[in-house]
Amino acid sequence: MTTTELTTLANGIRVATQRMPNLETVSLGVWVAVGSRHERDDQHGLSHFLEHMAFKGTKRRTARMIAEEIESVGGDLNASTGLDTTAYYARVLKGDENVALELIADILLNSKFAKEDLDRERVVIQQEIAATDDNPDDIIFDLMQSAAFPGQAIGRPILGTKASVGRFRAADLSSYLAEHYLPEAMVVSAAGAVHHGDIVRHVEALFGGLTQRHRETESQAQYRGGFAASAKPFEQSHVLIGLPSPSCLDPAFYTAQVFSGLFGGGMSSRLFQEIREDRGLCYSIYSTVWGVKDTGMLAVHAATAPEMVEGLAAVVAQELTALADSGPTDAELLRAKAQLKAGLLTALESSSVNAEQMARQLLAQGRFVATSELIDEVENVDRERIREFAGSLKDKPATVAVIGSGRKSTAQATRVAALFTPAGSDAMTEQGSR
Repeated sequence: MTTTELTTLANGIRVATQRMPNLETVSLGVWVAVGSRHERDDQHGLSHFLEHMAFKGTKRRTARMIAEEIESVGGDLNASTGLDTTAYYARVLKGDENVALELIADILLNSKFAKEDLDRERVVIQQEIAATDDNPDDIIFDLMQSAAFPGQAIGRPILGTKASVGRFRAADLSSYLAEHYLPEAMVVSAAGAVHHGDIVRHVEALFGGLTQRHRETESQAQYRGGFAASAKPFEQSHVLIGLPSPSCLDPAFYTAQVFSGLFGGGMSSRLFQEIREDRGLCYSIYSTVWGVKDTGMLAVHAATAPEMVEGLAAVVAQELTALADSGPTDAELLRAKAQLKAGLLTALESSSVNAEQMARQLLAQGRFVATSELIDEVENVDRERIREFAGSLKDKPATVAVIGSGRKSTAQATRVAALFTPAGSDAMTEQGSR
């Protein structure tokens, strides 16, 4: 029987476990409520840099020793940085949880940040930034984010820039760690062949010495919208149309997810059928939705020939209007909800997904959200909610990014944005280029 438990240590660290008795492995990690949106202007890219440097050596272990120790028990160790969270996680065989936890604690509490390691890793990250500059998908999403939230940390690329990464020193990493890696901002989460009491004891021994301290809350995101473009040449033009959407704490977030599914989430979706299958305007088109605690976005992405960008965007606008006017059919709604439920339930068969979901729920909502509750929220979405949601999107200023059309990209972005921006809006301004 699957059991989920939660313990909060005296210093505020939360320890969450889910026992999955049929598994012989454990997925676990430490999730911290800090990401790129918490960075000051002079710290741009520091969250990601710190995540990299955590693996480069501690007072007890070299980078090689860290790698060899986790792999000697057949495990793997990794990390990731997002807008509002940074995660350090591992997967190991049953019985080796203490090995993984001790390694994670060591890299978080005892990293050396040696100058030679800093200098080497900054070059690695600068190469990572260069790789994103060669990837149209990365470029266009960064452009849209910066245009949607101009002048804000949440609108900047998570990796930072080559210049900002080049400025960081050991003292910057140490002060950022002390400022943000606080026990009340941390969740240790584990799923699989785990025993809650054992995990709690290990966490208490490793992290119990951390002390609580006041932490500043992040500023509220301010969506603005507009358009951005890049003249950088690619084989195809890419267009990305973004619209403000509910935060992950808003009950309407579930409506947004169902809407995204029926609008552009699969081969039976409206956009795929109308734009690819019936009109042949592109090979791939999809919609996606994301949300953090105070904001969210729905985005439609497609790649096509430069001369087809505006025609394709016009069909997207047409389909959005149709849903706002008439709502979806019953069959569309049922398919979208079935896809969403299947994706959720399939993902939750993974211990790593369960560990991550528990941590994210605790950091965002302060509680576990039962799978049955998630399913009920999806089931409660009806045609009228979808129609109203589509109507709300039409009433909000869009964010549009275009790349791959050369010098025409800016003009195309302007005209596409006009298709989705209400008359009289002041959001029809160019917010960036790359």
